[in-house]
Order: sequence, then C-alpha cells, then structure tokens
Amino acid sequence: MSMSADIFLGDSQFDWSKCLCITNRHLCPGTLEDQLERHVLPLRPRAVILREKDLTPAEYSDLLRRVAALCRAADVPLIPHTFVDAALQQGFTAIHLPMPALLQLSPSDRQRFTVVGASVHSVDEARAAVAAGATYVTASHIFPTDCKKGLPPRGLPFLRSVCTAVPLPVFALGGVDPANAAACLASGASGVCMMSEFMTLS
Repeated sequence: MSMSADIFLGDSQFDWSKCLCITNRHLCPGTLEDQLERHVLPLRPRAVILREKDLTPAEYSDLLRRVAALCRAADVPLIPHTFVDAALQQGFTAIHLPMPALLQLSPSDRQRFTVVGASVHSVDEARAAVAAGATYVTASHIFPTDCKKGLPPRGLPFLRSVCTAVPLPVFALGGVDPANAAACLASGASGVCMMSEFMTLS
C-alpha cells in the first residue's frame, strides 16, 4: 500500500476517520455547535476533543453537555479536555490532559477513566505519560503552525522517535493537514490531530 493510500481513499478523498478533531471555538465562522453539527461530525472523525481551556468550569460543563448531545446523535466519540470534574460529573470515561494535569490526577480518578490521552512534547514526556497511565498520546508540534508562532517544529524525526519509544497509539499534532498527514502515518503515527482544518471547514 502506498503512503498516500493510508489516509486517502481512491485518488483524492481524504479519510477523516484517522483524525482527531481538536476544537477551538474562536476559529469557527459561527458557533462551535453549528460548526460541529454542519461540517465536522458528518465527516465522522475518529473522535472530537473538546479543548476549550479558557472557559470557567461552569461554562465548560455547559458546553460539554451541548456538544455531547451532538456527538451522540452523530455516533462520534467525544473526549473532554482538562476539566476532569466536568467529565466525571457527566459520566465520561475518557479524558485528555496536559502532562502536568495527568501527573496530578489522583489514582481514584484515574481508575474512573478507560481512555486517558496526554499531550507530550518530548520522548521523555511520552515515557512519563505511559508510566502515569495514559492510553494514547498526542505528539507536537510536528509542522509549522500559527498556534506556535516563532517556535520551530520538531518534525517527523521527533514523531518517529516518540512512536518507537512508547507502546501506545501516537497522534501527530501541529500543522497537520490533508497534504502532510500521510507522512505522519508513514512515520509510525496511529493517526493525526487537526484543529484549523476542522474549525474552518465550510
């Protein structure tokens, strides 16, 4: 199978099921809910990670409830990000955390999640995530991205080193788009993460 065939169907149809959609409501032309319902969920990404870290816990909880209803209707998994209490209160068994938050997660809370993602930026962090009970990691940033202006990307060699170092699914993050996603898979990634590509779809 050619490298491009891993993520493209036929000659040009992109396989969105290999992608995690990471949300950023500030990039949406309208509301996040409208963007998800009309443009993102019909593509059936592998999961949606609700990453809206600037909200208060109450605001995030309300948004999580609304987005969860949309994802359930579309049969697309939803993974809360950062807000552990909101996730547990609403019965989620999946969470995505920055490394500091993962390391602070109590053993009792960790046992309540069957899926735990961690954001890593080095091989050492990836190994620490494994030791802390992560079930998958996102490795970033791979390519240049506006989210990390001025910071050089770590590149595909970094991605390969993370994929080799840990026995978990690794998802490439940062500057990933349909044109370079296949290179991430060829480097050992189980999938890719996209934010702008999903949030600006029309």
